[in-house]
Amino acid sequence: MKVWANEEEKNRQLPLAHFFYSVPGMGKRSMEKLLSVYGSFEEAYRAKGEHLQGILGEKRAYSIENHKKESNPWNTYENLRKKGISFVCRLDREYPEKLKDIPDAPFGLFVKGRLPKENKKSVAIVGARRCSQYGEHMALSLGRELALAGVPVISGMAKGIDGIGQEAAVNAGGAAFAVLGCGVDVCYPASNRELYEKIQKQGGILSEYLPGTEPRPELFPPRNRIISGLSDIVIVVEARQKSGSLITVDMALEQGREIYCVPGRATDKLSEGCNKLIEQGAGIVLSVEDFLEKSGVLLPKGSAAIGQECGKGQLESLSEKEIALWKLLDFEPISIEQLHIQLCTKKGMGQITLQETMELLMGLMLKNKAENITGCYYSKKE
Repeated sequence: MKVWANEEEKNRQLPLAHFFYSVPGMGKRSMEKLLSVYGSFEEAYRAKGEHLQGILGEKRAYSIENHKKESNPWNTYENLRKKGISFVCRLDREYPEKLKDIPDAPFGLFVKGRLPKENKKSVAIVGARRCSQYGEHMALSLGRELALAGVPVISGMAKGIDGIGQEAAVNAGGAAFAVLGCGVDVCYPASNRELYEKIQKQGGILSEYLPGTEPRPELFPPRNRIISGLSDIVIVVEARQKSGSLITVDMALEQGREIYCVPGRATDKLSEGCNKLIEQGAGIVLSVEDFLEKSGVLLPKGSAAIGQECGKGQLESLSEKEIALWKLLDFEPISIEQLHIQLCTKKGMGQITLQETMELLMGLMLKNKAENITGCYYSKKE
């Protein structure tokens, strides 16, 4: 499919491309048929109804003629731009190269914000909506460190892992791109409104669906091919055996993308999907540092240390001993006796009494870095 030669041709054709894309019942194949017969959207727009019938059938030809009566292509497109929404299609040089060769590539995309830069390696973070504290910690760490490494995070802005990873990325000053299963002007889920606004400023909200399209269950699986298509690597953080995240994995594999998974306990239902994928050959994310090294993504000079368990500034209020104890904590409760033994064996800690360990734990709890689960058992708090 030949792309538009220059800005002048694009400015003439794009409002008409948007017009045909907006016609009820028009899909990718119909758009391609029009182009194969008429050569341009300008010529297709001039075509008579009876001629269109012979190409697209009576129903679609009628829809086009009716749409002409109801809207002016140039005014409609200008109103779209006034709402801060742009439209790109396969003939536009701005259309993402990564999407062009994927199976069933979308003919057009609506964008609030901007598109991902072509020369940037990007990573998708997907996973369970109802995630564990461990999953939340891993998504936060990955999103944050990818942002510090200058790697855009692609996902669907859903509750749970998807939204957590993207929020961590934008909060660290990085770029994120959310592909929605509704119109770009519809924030879904509504609870992610603040994230929706941040992503537009630091990346983009994308959708192949017309503005105003409300979210429906059948619209979400198809958008997953765009999430994986825009990504070089897909990371799965917690996924059950039958999970929507595995739809993204299937599409990513079909597109030739790399898959990495965060492993979980063998008995953990939330990690069944991840563990199975690892068994089948997916890459393992043992730490953020490990992933960045394996995937070839390097931190730019001057960035925070890779794999740091807390973001820059989050440990500044802690003493050296508090930091050492915090790093021994996990999201699974551990007894104070075990913590004391492990702390005493750490190099440079010297002789620490059980009472001192308790005082350090109290300090971490006051600073919201640890919590008491039950009795003498404690866990890490992000």
